Amino acid sequence: NPSSIYLEGRIAKQALEKARETVSKILNCRTHEIIFTNGGTESINLAIFGVARAYKKFFKKPRIITSRIEHPAVLESVKKLEKEGFEIKYISTNKFGEINLQELKKFLNNQTILVSIMYANNEIGTIQPIEKIAKIIKKFRQKKYLPFFHTDACQAANYLDLNVKKLGIDFMTLNGGKIYAPKASGILYKKSGLSIDPIIFGGGQEKNLRSGTENIPGWIGFAKALELAQKEKNKETKKIKKLRDYLQKNILKIPRVILNGHPLKRLPNNLNVIIDDIEGESLVLELDKAGIAASTGSACHSRSLEPSHVLKSLGLSREKIHGSLRITLGKYTTKKEIDYVIKILPKIIQKLRNLSAIKII
Repeated sequence: NPSSIYLEGRIAKQALEKARETVSKILNCRTHEIIFTNGGTESINLAIFGVARAYKKFFKKPRIITSRIEHPAVLESVKKLEKEGFEIKYISTNKFGEINLQELKKFLNNQTILVSIMYANNEIGTIQPIEKIAKIIKKFRQKKYLPFFHTDACQAANYLDLNVKKLGIDFMTLNGGKIYAPKASGILYKKSGLSIDPIIFGGGQEKNLRSGTENIPGWIGFAKALELAQKEKNKETKKIKKLRDYLQKNILKIPRVILNGHPLKRLPNNLNVIIDDIEGESLVLELDKAGIAASTGSACHSRSLEPSHVLKSLGLSREKIHGSLRITLGKYTTKKEIDYVIKILPKIIQKLRNLSAIKII
């Protein structure tokens, strides 16, 4: 227990603070600006509820601005706050999943507490212009540094720059699951001098902002995984993008298949397509039988019968969305595996199309 004063506790505490220092160097921030959490969802909840409840008393009709393609951890949080009297404004996106910056400018007012926009989308891979968003917010800002800017960067850590000063953000969420760290590990970056209310109460760990005995192996593992991810990001991006582009080129050769997300401003490991005249769940099950792990809609809520909220925001119909397929490449994906997908996928699609009685227009 790093909160104890005996030898083993002191050793654990020292290791934890070294991990915090590692993370802070990567993010170009101070060590006390890093709050360890049990993952991305907790980090997002702490940022959104923490800011909302700390600053609500200063506003008559406090406003939060987000987008319609955020992770459910953001969307469900702001829905809850809406019931508590907050006004929530949702920025729309274009067909590529890029948020409308003019809408952001229009929505900003003197009641706005927080803007929360994800760095890169978990379903379609589209990367948002975080630095531009930060400049718009900074230009608008009134007294008390408001509104604050939070970004969910969970998908970005393997491939994109995490320098918080360059990005111009006040809060940033990262999780371990996306960077080969232990599950149930993550952080919230909180800019120095900003107040947030805790959402977990107890022994006062993590500067009274995240009570509960510290997850030593998880958090030390997170720091090391982040260090490796950022060290290797240029090499990994180049390697994975080459494989993804090869896969994408061949999948788009299949008739009536279209790409979702931005063709260029996207994560290098993401491929999301619409395949007409098939049902996505049937496709995923057939791929699974062939030893290929893929998803339709979001992997975070794949049991839902509702179509992906992200794809809906792109203007796609319910029928089109149910024919969506997401393939995510990783650090250990090989050319041989990609060749196998290219060989198997067209056969499965043809089989399902032959079985389908409905042709989607």
